Amino acid sequence: MEDLTRITLDPSVMGGKACIRGLRVTVSTVIGLLAAGRSREEILGAYPYLESEDIDQALAYASWRVDEREVDLIDA
Repeated sequence: MEDLTRITLDPSVMGGKACIRGLRVTVSTVIGLLAAGRSREEILGAYPYLESEDIDQALAYASWRVDEREVDLIDA
């Protein structure tokens, strides 16, 4: 995984969900907007404190999370 310095996890912000730079904007909000067909420009217009790099890292984080797997440990 690349260094995702713009993605923060803090239990006191948005219930510990992955957020953008500690702001109250979750990665899932950004990904949901993209999935709904919103453009980067529309997202940046709606959230003027976000930067294009924030969207890039939200996509990278979501991609990493989708690829992550849980493996059950078997007692020997």
